[in-house]
Amino acid sequence: MKEFVKYTLATICGIVLVHLFAFLLFIMMAGTLSVIGSDGTSIEDHSILRLRLSGTLTEQGQPSSPFDELLGKANMESQGLDQMIQAIRLAKTNDKIEGIYLDGGSLAGDMASMQYLRSELQDFKKSGKWIYAYADQYAQSSYYVASVADSIMLNPLGMIDWHGIASQPIFYTGLLEKLGVKMQVFKVGTYKSAVEPYILTSMSDANREQVSSFITDIWQIVTADVSKSRKVSVEQLNACADRYIIFADTKDYVKQRLVDRLAYIDQVRASLRTKAGADELKLVGASELCQTAPTKQHEKKVAVYIAEGSIVDQASATSFGSESEIVGSQVVSDLDALASDDDVEAVVLRINSGGGSAYASEQMWRAIQLLKQKKPVVVSMSGLAASGGYYMSCGANYIVAEPTTLTGSIGIFGMVPDASGLLCDKLGLSFDVVKTNASSDFGAPGRPFNAAEGEAMQAYVDRGYRLFISRVAAGRTAAGRKMTPDDVDRIGQGRVWTGKQALKLGLVDKLGTLDDAVKKAAELAKLKADDYSVAQYPEPAEWIENLMNSADTDDYLERKLRATLGEYYEPLRFIRDAGQNSFLQARMLYLPNLK
Repeated sequence: MKEFVKYTLATICGIVLVHLFAFLLFIMMAGTLSVIGSDGTSIEDHSILRLRLSGTLTEQGQPSSPFDELLGKANMESQGLDQMIQAIRLAKTNDKIEGIYLDGGSLAGDMASMQYLRSELQDFKKSGKWIYAYADQYAQSSYYVASVADSIMLNPLGMIDWHGIASQPIFYTGLLEKLGVKMQVFKVGTYKSAVEPYILTSMSDANREQVSSFITDIWQIVTADVSKSRKVSVEQLNACADRYIIFADTKDYVKQRLVDRLAYIDQVRASLRTKAGADELKLVGASELCQTAPTKQHEKKVAVYIAEGSIVDQASATSFGSESEIVGSQVVSDLDALASDDDVEAVVLRINSGGGSAYASEQMWRAIQLLKQKKPVVVSMSGLAASGGYYMSCGANYIVAEPTTLTGSIGIFGMVPDASGLLCDKLGLSFDVVKTNASSDFGAPGRPFNAAEGEAMQAYVDRGYRLFISRVAAGRTAAGRKMTPDDVDRIGQGRVWTGKQALKLGLVDKLGTLDDAVKKAAELAKLKADDYSVAQYPEPAEWIENLMNSADTDDYLERKLRATLGEYYEPLRFIRDAGQNSFLQARMLYLPNLK
């Protein structure tokens, strides 16, 4: 028995010592790599900026861990649009960078972000430097970005996915019926289609009309851009999309002038070495190049506040939440801090959201009005600034959108699940009640809403819509686009518009990029071009914090669940959180689901 205890204790001590040693080693390595990274990155002569057109494109990039850089895994899961834009601009003026290599693949993101990235690459070419692109397979979005390159190369056995745009919403009504769950819907807006997947089995005529309108508009912009860069007619590009060109012989891609050359990766590397005038291929990543950016800051700042994700009243408490959220209370607090910051002369709200809680949207609208009393506020719309996203935007001094931004969706709905069929009919539960007043058991789980409850809910939604359109009318009128609530109602009704369409309707003031919004904010604040710095808020977390967070079990489960469920993840999450969401929702058609 003594021997057993001795060996057991020895084993436990050994495990503890090993873990302690590993922890100390980790701290030493982290400290060493942090010091190495803090010295700045030295770019060699004849280097090439490498931009990976793969992973997921997000608004805000996170600092790469030195471990990721060491293992060659940096930016494999996501790409920060802000980092890529900054890297392109640095490469344009850095004499040691000869050109840009677009490493193609499947880059997931909204078309407006792709358009912003592509326009920045076009501007880069004004420097006289070159852009080469190569991929084993180009997804349509990646090809759209890569089409600006001087030379597009493809693996001899590769593919180009060029198929046009389709919206393919998933309807859950049949599934809910089988479960004994029925969604009780209260809405305003003929085009307010966020609820359709839960009450219909196909798109309504109104929804089909609006989706057809905005995907056609986006596709026309995409084909016009590619046509100009590749010297291929729009008609030919549409013909290619019609005939399943993803399965074509790669030689046909060359004949159709979609690519310039078929090559293997070793041949591409040889071409890049020759083009850069170097014996050795020197590729520099976006995050690596961004570390060379000048650190000098002006006292006066234009703050760029990034608001991305679903709008919620409070942050998700479970792993089955959104990866990114706009938490109303936190945004209100952050905007209040920016209002009080004497160094911040103007604020640009960079919004990428299809909406969410109407209550949180109203609170943020109020915070923006208070901020606007002290300094100019300009909105820069990314891929989405619709419904609650537009609610946030409408009170700004000025609104800038990309042509392919999806915006508008001015409408309100409430959706409450009735699970009485599941609970009573399928599970055999029974409910009873004793109450003092008619509404004491409002929302009871064992029954649907009665007539009085339904009328009260619809009246609540109607008031929310009237408030929404009044906010839009007042905000647009103050910005010089005179509108009445009736005017807003005619172009509202929950309808989604592209940025290009919204400009004609007066919902936005200019088509442009984040950079255009920053310049406008500086102009309104009467700042000279070289008299201010641009500061991003909220500031990205340090790499060590991200490394610690990546080990969190909830985050790991969430990533795996999202990866497994794919396009089913968000709708199912919405059903799961239906009882926790604010009754009033300002949310666009649930997901554009554009493919």
